Amino acid sequence: MSRRTPALIAAAVLLPLALTACSTSSADGDAATGDTADARSDGFPYTVKNCGVTTTFEAPPERVVTMNQHVTEIMLELGLKKSLVGTAYLDDQVLPKYAQDYASVPVIAKEYPSYEQVLAADPDFVYGGYSSAFTAADGRGREALKKSGIETRLNTESCTEGDQPMDTLYEEIREVGRTFGVPDRAEAWIKEAKADNAATAKKLAGLKPVPVFVYDSGDKTAFTAGGEGIGNELIERAGGTNVFADLDKPFGDASWENVVDRKPEVIVIYDYGATTVEQKKKRLLTDPALADVPAIKNKRFAVMPLSDAVLGVRVPAAVEKLAAQLHPGATTP
Repeated sequence: MSRRTPALIAAAVLLPLALTACSTSSADGDAATGDTADARSDGFPYTVKNCGVTTTFEAPPERVVTMNQHVTEIMLELGLKKSLVGTAYLDDQVLPKYAQDYASVPVIAKEYPSYEQVLAADPDFVYGGYSSAFTAADGRGREALKKSGIETRLNTESCTEGDQPMDTLYEEIREVGRTFGVPDRAEAWIKEAKADNAATAKKLAGLKPVPVFVYDSGDKTAFTAGGEGIGNELIERAGGTNVFADLDKPFGDASWENVVDRKPEVIVIYDYGATTVEQKKKRLLTDPALADVPAIKNKRFAVMPLSDAVLGVRVPAAVEKLAAQLHPGATTP
């Protein structure tokens, strides 16, 4: 997924190649909790192919920079805060359960760091959430980082097409767990996530799906969730139908005429950035062209933090939260 916020985004510190705890090529990573010593003896060398880049790790990475909130939360969920030497780019707020651990990690940039800022953190591994995290024109390309002795991983929502996104999420967690020598933690999370998804599906059994339009942002056109990302599967698992599921990418632009033609009954607003939910609602409710849209006529809105709707550890809980908004009362015990 290409990052859509404006501004995608000191002397360089030359890193000796001996710094890295990884080996060849380039991929995912994280390590260095209290029990990392045990992890080092098992499961390595580990070879993984990530978004076209193959890497063999001889041991877990030890000094990690994360870029984008959802991959930072993956690391924290897997108990890997001691591996983090820097982080950057929040979409909203980290979950309360991660707040204390997150506060212990240096924030090296509000949005994307420069190449020099990355090097100054002295990492052996960088984990990016969106493809824009590794924009070559900004000096942060995966190849450039590799030349500085830094291995990388890109969240696979940015490079996976045609697969079931929930399965992609499970594999993302599994590969990160393997890379950092904590596969048992990853498998435990996957088991719990599957159970949560099954419980929500049981509550929604037999209910008619609700047509949903996602409003992320946009004025002349609507920036919305397409059919390829976890956002689309999240809607489906929550008892909805994405009216732009035919858009063959995780995010993309749609005309307002198409929004009107597809008659969504609920508008899901992604909450992040400087524009508030109320401002987004006002923009939609006061547009005369949208007056006949069922969701507008009935003022039916659901709200999700953007960090709930990307490929990260929030997704199973986000499914249940969205289901409660699309089908009030159906998901209560």
